[in-house]
Amino acid sequence: MIRRRPASDWAAAVVLAAACVLALLSLLPEARLLHVPAYIVGLAGKYLSYAILALAVDLVWGFAGILTLGHAAFFALGGYAMGMYLMREIGTRGVYANPDLPDFMVFLSWTHLPWYWYGFSHLAFALLMAVLVPGVLAAAFGFLAFRSRVSGVYLSIITQALTYALLLAFFRNDMGFGGNNGLTDFKDIAGADLHQPATRAALLAITALVLALCLVVSRMILRSRYGDLLVAVRDAENRTRFIGYRPEHIKLMIWVFSAVIAGLGGALYVIQVGIINPGEFSPGNSIEAVIWVAVGGRGTLWGPVLGALLVNFGKTIFTGVLPELWLYALGALFILTTLFLPRGLVGLRRRVRRDATPALEPGDGEVTP
Repeated sequence: MIRRRPASDWAAAVVLAAACVLALLSLLPEARLLHVPAYIVGLAGKYLSYAILALAVDLVWGFAGILTLGHAAFFALGGYAMGMYLMREIGTRGVYANPDLPDFMVFLSWTHLPWYWYGFSHLAFALLMAVLVPGVLAAAFGFLAFRSRVSGVYLSIITQALTYALLLAFFRNDMGFGGNNGLTDFKDIAGADLHQPATRAALLAITALVLALCLVVSRMILRSRYGDLLVAVRDAENRTRFIGYRPEHIKLMIWVFSAVIAGLGGALYVIQVGIINPGEFSPGNSIEAVIWVAVGGRGTLWGPVLGALLVNFGKTIFTGVLPELWLYALGALFILTTLFLPRGLVGLRRRVRRDATPALEPGDGEVTP
């Protein structure tokens, strides 16, 4: 039997190739027919960052059976880490031309830089914090929750409470993160002007590359022995415990890994969107990510990516035409998907392919819940 490559590998290749083509077309002169405007490049980078978040949610919901309603917290923490670096990059080009303090600190009469801002004048440190802070928070939260055997709807509510608590904390001006206005007015990254087409094109390609690497690494993890244990915990946790494994340790590992991915996605998101504020912690953002995964197909790797891209593209179109009806449309989409496409678009594809060629094996190398 000829073994086909996993669908996640094909998805990674397609996303990377499409992003690179889009980035190259954006560098053409504006008079050219194939020129892609800068705002399209920015939207594509934003969608791919959301796709990374969707993948992170799917790893814990689709493969570990943990319905998380708080992954926006890890996404936002990664974004704030990158935003702090970008604020430090402004230097004397800010409104107050203060080389030591960001503009919002000068406005609030801060006299010195808080200790937790030290090191953010270096990009490498910011990238490290973008994955380390969400990872440490996820490890602490997951250790306490899984050790106490909190599961089901109770765990979902606790994750939502976590992100809401961070939302309230970051709204405070005395926290040192810009309060309700957040961090914005970024100028450059590593010396490259963020408003230049070449920089935007490079950021889009880097985001696509990171997403592709996340897909490949996730597929390798899920195809390993640990991946089999993860699915066993999802489908029969008590049985897995009775044969000598520790389900809390197995769930904690994928929980931390998904938080790291989400933080990385948040860091890439902020660079291309140009702002980060406490609204990114909103529980509604976590719920939207769950909808992306449900629409695309949880328990797969490329389904959440497809769902994130399609839903956010629809959101861009719909909010421009009928902005007041978007939330109703999003709710209706989730209800209709739950009723008629419980396995998402990927499940529909598999059903059509199975009906057309019943003798063929799926061959995707992925597990459907």
